[in-house]
This record gives sequence, structure tokens and C-alpha cells, in this order.
Amino acid sequence: MNARVQAEAQALGQRGEPADHAVVGKSVKRRDLLDKVTGNAVYVGDLKLPGMLYGKTLRSHVAHARIVRIDASRALALPGVKAVLTHENVPRVLHYGSPHPRSVSCTKDQYILDTRVRYWGEGVAAVAAVSEEIAEQALELIEVEYEPLPAVFDTDAALEPGAPPIHDVGPGGNLVLPPVRVQRGDVARGFAEADLIVEGEYRTGRPTPAYMEPNVCVAQWDGNGKLTMWSSTQTAFMVRGILAEVLGLPLNQVRVLVDHMGGGFGAKQDLFQHEFLCALLARHTRKPVKMEFTRKETFLGGRSRHPCRIWLKQGFKRDGTITARQAKLVYDSGAYGSHGPGVTTVGTTSLTSLYRCENVDLEGLCVYTNNPIAGAYRGYGVVQAYWALDLQIDEAAERLGLDPAALKLKNAVREGDVAPSGHPLVGHGLEDCIRRGMAEVGWGAARPAKRPPNGPLRYGWGLGCEMHGSSAYPGIKEQGNAIVKMNEDGSATLLTGAAGLGTGAHTALAQIVAEELGLRFEDVSVMHGDTDVVPWDIGAFASHTTFMVGRAAQIAAQQVKAQMLERAARRLEAPVAELRVRDGVVTVAGDPQRSVTVREVMQPARGIPSAHIVGHGSYTPTKSYSFAAHFVEVAVDTETGQIEVLQVVPVHEFGKVIHPVAASGQIEGGIQQGIGHTLTEDYVVDPKTGRSLNASFVDYKMPLAMDMPPIRTIMLESAPDPGGPYGAKGIGEDPIIAIGPAIANAVHDAIGVRFRAFPITPEKVLQALAEVNP
Repeated sequence: MNARVQAEAQALGQRGEPADHAVVGKSVKRRDLLDKVTGNAVYVGDLKLPGMLYGKTLRSHVAHARIVRIDASRALALPGVKAVLTHENVPRVLHYGSPHPRSVSCTKDQYILDTRVRYWGEGVAAVAAVSEEIAEQALELIEVEYEPLPAVFDTDAALEPGAPPIHDVGPGGNLVLPPVRVQRGDVARGFAEADLIVEGEYRTGRPTPAYMEPNVCVAQWDGNGKLTMWSSTQTAFMVRGILAEVLGLPLNQVRVLVDHMGGGFGAKQDLFQHEFLCALLARHTRKPVKMEFTRKETFLGGRSRHPCRIWLKQGFKRDGTITARQAKLVYDSGAYGSHGPGVTTVGTTSLTSLYRCENVDLEGLCVYTNNPIAGAYRGYGVVQAYWALDLQIDEAAERLGLDPAALKLKNAVREGDVAPSGHPLVGHGLEDCIRRGMAEVGWGAARPAKRPPNGPLRYGWGLGCEMHGSSAYPGIKEQGNAIVKMNEDGSATLLTGAAGLGTGAHTALAQIVAEELGLRFEDVSVMHGDTDVVPWDIGAFASHTTFMVGRAAQIAAQQVKAQMLERAARRLEAPVAELRVRDGVVTVAGDPQRSVTVREVMQPARGIPSAHIVGHGSYTPTKSYSFAAHFVEVAVDTETGQIEVLQVVPVHEFGKVIHPVAASGQIEGGIQQGIGHTLTEDYVVDPKTGRSLNASFVDYKMPLAMDMPPIRTIMLESAPDPGGPYGAKGIGEDPIIAIGPAIANAVHDAIGVRFRAFPITPEKVLQALAEVNP
């Protein structure tokens, strides 16, 4: 790094002297590392209980129909089949698809099994058998007679007057919820003051999470009528709550267990159809039952990102000041609401921010169609909104004759600005990210120097920006809870209900507790994933685990530390205020020879009884925002249409880095997903029948490790949030948001063509080039 870049790094990396942390900020070895790399970690799919049966789901081959007749007699007669469920023998209770609806406008619109199917691949029956093979055979023996109904696969068609209604609930007109409206200032006046008005329509595809571990659960009932459910879910307590409600059980009669998970990316927040069916099959047969999706079923019965159409119009003054912003966002929720209301609300309100604008008029619609269900997915509605916003800012810069980085820097939100959540932003995080990235890649008065054309290859640079909240406030009133207890040998145990998706969140929580208690990282263990044992948790989503649960764990550890130091003070005959604890040793300030180990502190002594030290931490956050700017270089082959991402320089600001390697992994993983969404990934359904066309990894193309470009990750700590542990904010969702616009802007820089819809496939590139150069 040259001297100028070093100076920028020093200025932006940390304001003030960093705290002398012993554990926080270090890349300690994860406790689950060896089990996972050696294959010893036990996932739900690995469970084999005595007498266990295997459940399978029969899925519809029509997109919209009434079930006229369903006959399972032949399936029941097949040797080895123990139970068959249809809409005729399951509870008929409407429920939310999302275990934690993010809006009061959410509508209960799902039954376990219904008399009507609303998308191609919806479950209509379930069987339990002694083997998966027999269960599959039984599905083929179930006879279903359908009465086809008119279907709509496009949001425009679904909103037309007289369009076939998909649900009998909700506000009507195939709307999942009433339109979301956000208005501020005087938009008409803002446009009248503009020297330039830019207007356009932008579209996003239907990528799916493609997590490594398919959805899976195991259900078992005991003799007292208590249900135990092992599930690969991000929201164990929410699963417990909805299972109890629909099955008519008290909460203490439902136990949900979650240990290792093979990814979720937000999509495993829902309570899926197979979890209800698994519980009912197990109750009906009085045997444990496992239901596990095939890879195809993760497409058919899982959740995708919401396809979105965005109309966006903005006004600009000659100097680049944004005078007005007007937008209409239409999200395709598919056949059920799931997280549609939350995604629409978050995506719509996000357009009040990122780039400053006093006059806004925004409308967000969430629409039922007969497409597969869209749900929560990393970047929750903001991926779609900022795709449109960032691309249009880049286009405005070109038309104004300004550098896009300079225009984004001029309008970047900064400290004191009102965030989409309604509270003031902390710090100048976005400005810091843009400036540091410009310094890193040599982005001066113009873009970095482009490589000269190499045969058909054309090169370009692009910049994309984002901001994203840590927590779902104000859409959900969340709360993080933690219990910390000291053991008699001086070690500590953290109890948390937060799920571990594979990101290393439990490691970060243990680091926070160790730091606060003055223990070594190895001295803190984490107990998690059992709703009968650990404190209530809303779920692992919204980039809030480290931010919210970490703060709760810090509060609990502070309580424990206070009690521990009271005991140490009696041993050392010194005031508590003069005691310091580090690496498991308590010393007296100014007299390090007077010391006692934490282990000794916890032992009984004359006049000091045995210790029972426990701390309880609860934290209800407001919104905190992290920021990022991604700088990307691409090469476009004008003969084949192939786009190659050559390098990515992501600059992220998230307050305090708890575990640098884990944080870098989150950023790199998000970039990999974002590259896929932007260039290759799209779950495609037939626009006439709704049938899935690429529900497998043969046809659904994702970038692999060998496809990844060099990534130079830069992490800033310039805007710590006072609400987070040691100033930390969330990082999980941020990296998938900025990479898409950065790639699209780089492609324009390379070949002069703007793409307003993703994925940007080679076919689209060649078609666009042919139109430009007929």
C-alpha cells in the first residue's frame, strides 16, 4: 500500500486509540471447526432414531386448481406404508407462513393442506413409510383429481381488474397487504427545481438461497403427549410457537432442537409445510418421522427472493444535488404472503436513504401470483431497491458529466441524517467506505485507468454502495436474551437461543463474554439450540445476532463480573474499583503481585461460601446501520457475451470487528452470492403454466470457488454504534447488496450498455450489443 492509502487507512480505520482487547478483534479458532471439517458434526439429516419412519410429500402438477377428489387407498395398502395425510385428516387452522410477521398488515393465508393448490409443486398429501423408497412409491399411488382454475404468473396481470383471486383473505385485488406509502417533503417542487430528471424501470430475478443443507426435520412424541422437533431452522422458538398454536398445544409441550445448520440465508425463517406434516405423521403413527427435502424440493417447496419491478424517477441539480425521488416497487410474493409484507415495507422505506433526498414519494406493492413462494432472503427487500437506486445514480452522473464516485460521495448519507427506521444515523460510515475504496483502487478525478481492449475483451470499473440495518426494528420489536453462569473451576457457560447458521456467531458471542469477564476464549462454552433450556430468542436473522444477542451476552457477563469481583475483593482485601481481570487472573491496579485466579475466586474459602454466580441479559435494540462500497473490475467478451469479474475491493464499515476471519468470510460469501444473482442465477418458471424449469443444480447455475475473483476485503471501524457490544454492528446481509450494482455499472463502463435487469446473461449482452451496433 502506498503512503497515501496508508494515511487514509489510519484516518478511517479507527477514530481514537483502539481499546486494548484481549479476545475481541482476534480470529480465535472456532469450537465447531474440527467436527465440521472431519464430518463428525451431527446435523438433523444425520439423526436415526429407533423405529424411525420416513415422510414424503406429494406435490401438485398444476399451478392453480381445486382438489375435487383425493384417494389414498392404494397407497395405504402398500406394505410398509404407515400413514397418509390429506386435507381431510389434518387440522384446518389458518397460520402465517412467516413465524414473525414484520407488519401488522400480515395475513394468515396458509393451511397445512388445503382443498386448493396455488402454485406448481405445492404439497397436497404426505405419507410415512418404513423407508424412503416405499414412501416414494406410495406417492405414485395417490390419485388426485383437480379442477383447474385461471392462474396469473405476472404481477401486472394479477393486479388487473377482474384478475382471478388467489386468496379469500387480505385486502383483496391480489394484494398481500395494503400499499406501503412513504412521503416526505414536496416532490412536485423538487422536480420543478431539477436541472435533470432521470426515469427508468428496473427488474430483479428470482434467485434461491441454494443452502448446502436441504430443509429437514425429525418429529417424535413421548407418552405424555409432548412433541420434540429437530429442525434445520433459524427460528426455533417461532417454530415452537406456531406448531403449538396450530396443533393446539401449550408451549411447554413442544420442544424444538437446533444444533448444526448447513446455511439458511434468511430463507429458513418460515415454518414450512413439511414440519407440520412431520409432526402429524409422527403423532398418527406413534413413531419418530423424518422428512427431508430433495434438492429439487428446496426449489419447489423452499423460498426464493422476491422478483421485483421498480419504477424510479429522480431529479438532480447541475452540481449533483438530488432534489426529488419518486418510486413504485412491485414485489411478487408468489402464492402465499410469507415475508412479503416485511420485504415490501423494508424495501420501500430503504429508498428514503443511502443517497440524501429531502423530497420523496414512494409506493410499495406486494402481490399474490401463482408463482413459487418468495420469502426472507439475505438483503431482505433492499437488494431490489438499491439495485435500481444505485444504477440510476450512475446514469445521472454520466448525463451530468460527473464522476459517479464523486456524485455518490456528495449525496451519501452521513451522521445525523434520518435513517429509514426514523432515527438519526451514527457516524459517516458510507462516506468513509467510498473514500477508502477510492484510495485503494486509485480512483481519482475519473475512474481507474482501464486496461486496453484485448481482442474481443473490453474492461470496465464500477462502484456500488449500500447500507443495511442491524436488527429488524421498527418492523419487529426484537429482544436479545442471554444467560451467563460461572462454574466452580473458573470457566463460564453462555446460554443463548440464537441459532448458528454456520457463520460462527456462537464464537463471536463467546468472545464477547470472555472479553467482558477477563477470561481466555477457551474458558467460555456456549449452550444453544434447545427451547426447553436456553432463553427465548426471536431467531437468527436481520444481521442482529452479534449486535443484539451479543449485547445481551455482554450485559449478562457484566453482572457476573460484578459478583465475581466482589468475591475477589474479599480475598485480596482491596476495593472492587481497583481490581482488574485478564486471562483469568484478578490483580490489584498498581500492584500486580497481589493477584488471584478466577478459579480460586470461585472456590469456597474461610468466610466466603461456595459461589453461585449467574447473570441475565436482555437487550431491545433500535436500528443500527452498517455501510459498504464495492469497487469492481470486469471484462466483457463482445463475441460470446460472457462477463468475468476480475477483482472486487469491498470496503465495509460495521463498528467493531469481533472476529476478523469470520467477518471476512461473511463478506466474501455475500459477494459470491451476489455475483451469481447478477450474472447467472434465476429460478425460472414457465410463464404459461407456472411449471418449474430449472429446479436442480444441473440447470440452476451458481458461481463455484474456481469462478471467484480475487477479493481485497477492507473492514473499517469508523462509526461504532453505542448500542452494540464494543460498538459492533451487523455484517451478514450487507455484502450481497452492493456487489450487483457495482458489476452492472462496471459492465456499462466496459461496453457502454446499461442493463436494468438481472441476471445479465451472455444472451442479453449479445442482444444489447447487436442493438447498439446493428
